[in-house]
Amino acid sequence: MKSAAHDSRNVRDYILSLAAAGRYHFASAEVRRALGVSADAAKLAVNRLAKQRLVASPARGFYVIVPPEYRALGCLPAEQFIPALMNRLKLPYYAGLLTAAQYHGAAHQRPQEFQVVVESTRRPIVCGAVRVSFIRRARASKVPVQNINTPRGELLVSTPEATALDLVGYEARVGGLDQVATILSELAERIDAQKLAEAADTAPLPWAQRLGYLLELAGAAERTAPLKAYVSEHAKQWTALAPGSPRAQAARREDWKLHVNAEVETEL
Repeated sequence: MKSAAHDSRNVRDYILSLAAAGRYHFASAEVRRALGVSADAAKLAVNRLAKQRLVASPARGFYVIVPPEYRALGCLPAEQFIPALMNRLKLPYYAGLLTAAQYHGAAHQRPQEFQVVVESTRRPIVCGAVRVSFIRRARASKVPVQNINTPRGELLVSTPEATALDLVGYEARVGGLDQVATILSELAERIDAQKLAEAADTAPLPWAQRLGYLLELAGAAERTAPLKAYVSEHAKQWTALAPGSPRAQAARREDWKLHVNAEVETEL
């Protein structure tokens, strides 16, 4: 009869062979098939390696191989396993909000969590010191994205234009309107005005109304002309800059159909 230690050695050899081939993730079912052991034996063997910090499990049944340079982290960085995990789950996704802003050179401080946009509600991931939060957005699969190269493959990231819209749409998830305006002032040089108007068609209209005003406030009025034309054509209702705040005494911006019911300042 095989011992647990024997199974662990076999699993260790198996994951080393995966890593040598440039693959740093695997599923528990793959271990069972590769070694011809039971589900319980595979789980026990993998758990022994996890205690040695050689592997980690960001999601049930899904494991990552942790190379020496990431042992202190206790997991692979999120960008290096999220594409494989989302592919395994067959979920459309993209890295967005503060995470995307960082990839576009516009986050003046490193996000404390890796933010992923998906179409359904998902619980956050905690894997060692790695934190992944999921933001639910309808029609996430329609949002413009681009590929970013990582050490383990390609990661889907929202384009600068789509990132700007998401920052406004989920301002509470990124630190408020002041933080949004600050990031927009850094992101603006990456934004293509025409692509911004096209991206707006995938988002709720109030996001475009708020974004246009905030871009002007951030000194990027030259990026807003097509967006303003889009809003002028489609916006039939006024919206508030700060949702949920009083708007009775707020200034009005006719061009954006916007109640400016909050004072916004950039931190730069």
